[in-house]
Amino acid sequence: MFSSKGKEKDTVTTAVPAAMAAPGGRRPLRSSAAPSIISADLTVTGTLVSTGDIQIDGRVEGDVRSAGLVIGEKAFIHGDIMAEEVTVRGRIQGGVKAHKVLLASTCHVEGNILHEAFAVETGAFFEGNCRHADNPLEEAGAKKPAVPAAAAHPEAHTAPQSQVSSMVTRPMAATPNSPGATYTPLKS
Repeated sequence: MFSSKGKEKDTVTTAVPAAMAAPGGRRPLRSSAAPSIISADLTVTGTLVSTGDIQIDGRVEGDVRSAGLVIGEKAFIHGDIMAEEVTVRGRIQGGVKAHKVLLASTCHVEGNILHEAFAVETGAFFEGNCRHADNPLEEAGAKKPAVPAAAAHPEAHTAPQSQVSSMVTRPMAATPNSPGATYTPLKS
């Protein structure tokens, strides 16, 4: 009557990667398994996708998508990151999109961060922009289409095709305090 003999259940639970979170703000359950580890002597080229946690101590040339991500002190990632939680102790060249981001005192980040919660320890290096979003992982997947300048301002004067081809883009003279930029002169 109360025995489980003959009533075996085949239940398999699979978590959806954070990068593929369901619409409506639901967050996927994280795997309880041990994290996948990229050791210090390993270089990975390509995209890493995991439904669980990843710890990177080596080098990754490509994007990383996971539920949780820990970037070790000696690690280097050249690519974009999407995860529920990211702890950065090493170096990143690329964007970070996560619900929670922690920049440890030993980190070096060059890129933009889109986050829900953001913390920075004293001594961390961060060069880029950070912006708050209620759901950074959904916002990351829905990219806005580029709007041409003429469509954004229909009253703006548009040059005939013959004039457009004669416009030249030249580097602007950089002043000591300004970054390099380019400009396009308009002909009247």
